[in-house]
Amino acid sequence: MKKLFSLLIFLFLITNCAFAETVIFNTKTGKIHKPSCPSVKSCTVNCIKIDKKEAKSRGGVPCKRCGG
Repeated sequence: MKKLFSLLIFLFLITNCAFAETVIFNTKTGKIHKPSCPSVKSCTVNCIKIDKKEAKSRGGVPCKRCGG
């Protein structure tokens, strides 16, 4: 039973990491955009590709157009 429980925890951790969402984070405005957002086309200097959790931990807020 302990082996099964350990296996389930392990699988949960792996799948949780595998589905990390990459977003575009504007370091100047703090906006989080989906890669397909029209606003991303105009963002050049201050935008970086980053994990969504990391963007939120930096104080990022979702874009009103795409919901980031």
